[in-house]
Amino acid sequence: MTRWHEGLWSSNPALAQLLGLCPLLAVSTTLVSGAVLGAATLLCMTFSCLAVASVKRWIPNDARLPAFVIVIATMVTLVDLSLMTFAYALHQTIGLFIPLIVTNCAVLARVETAAYRRPVLEATRDGLAMGAGFAWVLIVLGGLREMLGRATLFSDWHVLAGGAPLTWQLPWFQADGSGLLLALLPPGAFFGLALLLVIWRWLSWRGAADPAARSQTQAIER
Repeated sequence: MTRWHEGLWSSNPALAQLLGLCPLLAVSTTLVSGAVLGAATLLCMTFSCLAVASVKRWIPNDARLPAFVIVIATMVTLVDLSLMTFAYALHQTIGLFIPLIVTNCAVLARVETAAYRRPVLEATRDGLAMGAGFAWVLIVLGGLREMLGRATLFSDWHVLAGGAPLTWQLPWFQADGSGLLLALLPPGAFFGLALLLVIWRWLSWRGAADPAARSQTQAIER
């Protein structure tokens, strides 16, 4: 449970460590785009940790970083080819940022600190938790920017799943459904991430303050 709490909240790669900001800010223009990149990062991080933890005994310490990059690049290539096969239209939109996962510091950090030093099961669980933490930030940020910028949700769902477009039109801003253009531009990504950081820090501070307050109250009552 502690591992999941660290990955999803207290040591979140995107919020606590501010790693992998390039794809995080560039791709999170819609909820679907954020979800796809989040899922790609989750898969790459999990299977990279699994692979490195399985073969770490044969990886020389002096050559571990090149070996890590090769493993991560292999996983990223598999994910990239899968996305190109099953969602080519979406791949044309965010495919440029999939290879950047290879140099994502969040993935490399988990492979170095967890997969290379822990048993296979524990390393895989760590990669899954940290990848899920990175993914939910992408999804929330993408949904927030899409709601503010387009006044919609799931506007490009049909690109991923096919069929008729599944769009939730949100009743704000202008009558034609257009929203705040700034939210879709690069500065909007920084503003959105800053808002998430403020909320995350406030909730973390509140969660840390409550146990202290309860302990102090119990001490006074005694």
